[in-house]
Amino acid sequence: MRILGIFCLLLALGGCSSLLFYPEPGQPFTPEKAKLDYRDVTLTTADGLKLHGWWLPAKKGVEVKGTVLHLHGNGGNLAWHLGASWWLPKQGYQVLLVDYRGYGLSEGKPALPEIYQDIDAAFTWLDQAPEVKGKPLILLGQSLGGSMAVHYLAQHPERQRQLKAFVLDGVPASYRDVGRFALSTSWMTWPFQVPLSWLVPDGDSAIRSMTQLNGVPKLIYHSIDDPLVPLSNGIRLYQAAPPPRVLQLTRGGHVQTFADPVWRKVMLRYLEDPQHFNGLRRLGEIPNYPAPPNSEDEPPESPQ
Repeated sequence: MRILGIFCLLLALGGCSSLLFYPEPGQPFTPEKAKLDYRDVTLTTADGLKLHGWWLPAKKGVEVKGTVLHLHGNGGNLAWHLGASWWLPKQGYQVLLVDYRGYGLSEGKPALPEIYQDIDAAFTWLDQAPEVKGKPLILLGQSLGGSMAVHYLAQHPERQRQLKAFVLDGVPASYRDVGRFALSTSWMTWPFQVPLSWLVPDGDSAIRSMTQLNGVPKLIYHSIDDPLVPLSNGIRLYQAAPPPRVLQLTRGGHVQTFADPVWRKVMLRYLEDPQHFNGLRRLGEIPNYPAPPNSEDEPPESPQ
């Protein structure tokens, strides 16, 4: 009980940030390892921090169809999340992948609400980038990145109007509920899952803001097998989201969606017509959607 008391005290003093963010400093590899063209970019936040990002241009000779802002999850750094967006340049989508404060080569320390300035800095950079002018903008938010994006967009409706589509992948509906689920998986913390979970601040959770996203189509991926963020989260977000919205059930681990070429193809088809595409209705079937003329071959397997 003494250990439990110390844990509760640390949890209460540390607040949400100590539980949500698990940054890894440094840069273990670059997109060159995946044979991708890229350039390092520097973003400046409103409070003066320098953030590091990668710009992945569309593959040479491929028509540019749009720009994807990729907001990754809570662990590691952008190198470990490249697997979710490396395949997009070959399909004509240029990508901005950004590390939040305290992650990778970015300055500062991650914390709420300061980290929303990092998302704002990414949008500001895109506003000024000549390569983005006149091209559709898509937001890809994975796990915590998607949850923070929902809250950010609710606070910035003008950014909603800039987006052609918002793709969410394995996004927690409630920080508190996910904390409770994590506590329930260990016999040591199972008896205390409810009281301990109430120490997790929940005001910024996606479920509280999703109803305000009226201006952008939403594709919500969630795995039936997700061991970290249960499927109920994706269902709740879909139910709360104003139309147009699609709930696409997948298989596999947490945010491993784009390791499977089927779900890459679903996203590409969705982006052709976000207002009307209704997803892949049964797992394993060919998407119920007309194939585009002269469709390209499947992209290669995800780099290790």
